[in-house]
Amino acid sequence: MSLLAVKRLTKNFGGLTAVSNVSFEVESGAIVGLIGPNGAGKTTVFNLITGIYKADQGEIVFNQQPISRLATHRIIALGVARTFQTIRLFQNLSVLENVLSGRHCRMKSGVLSSLLHTPRQRREERAAVATALGELEFIGLREQAIQLAKNLSYGNQRLLEIARALATEPRLLILDEPAGGMNEQETINLVSLIEKIRNRGVTVLLIEHDMSLVMRVCENIVVLEYGSKIAEGRPDEIKRDRRVIEAYLGTEEDE
Repeated sequence: MSLLAVKRLTKNFGGLTAVSNVSFEVESGAIVGLIGPNGAGKTTVFNLITGIYKADQGEIVFNQQPISRLATHRIIALGVARTFQTIRLFQNLSVLENVLSGRHCRMKSGVLSSLLHTPRQRREERAAVATALGELEFIGLREQAIQLAKNLSYGNQRLLEIARALATEPRLLILDEPAGGMNEQETINLVSLIEKIRNRGVTVLLIEHDMSLVMRVCENIVVLEYGSKIAEGRPDEIKRDRRVIEAYLGTEEDE
């Protein structure tokens, strides 16, 4: 069953068309890659899905509900979480506090309850901490919970962003270049983590330039070039597609 449907999506910035008539679907429980050369429109598509940009044309449907015109916080509440190409952590907060910030959208205590520190608010706070620690355990950063985020290695900061996104209880996790800046071993561990996330019942949509990671972990791949979709299919199909080879993977003459 389709969890996410992108239908004829178009986004213009002045005279530049960043995304042009792009359509694809993400099946529930799948790991799908969105690839293409720099400037292909990949991150713009992610920004449209998550409400940062509004489409000029087209529609986005998540879990049978149109979300194209919803605010970002409402999209998160529906179950769409993301990480960013450029790390966006609260660098001077602890690792645990960063994950707790992702938990905020699931907490029900209002301002008055928080000010009065009511029993319900305290229970909810303890539950949020337990959930956050559980996510840190899941990604392997439980022992670093009290460290400042800025003191983590670059690769671990990327993992922390994933933990914060998971704390929102997403049905769809959108990862924007999660392997960026990671070394070979960290990338291998990331592949395992993405598979574990899917095994939790979370659908994954990712942008990634590391083609070995994409080919290993993704079941379906969508390819963009100059804002338009030029191919879609299984990894073995994408590797043989001449348009993809010429646009992104390179040709023998380029080597």
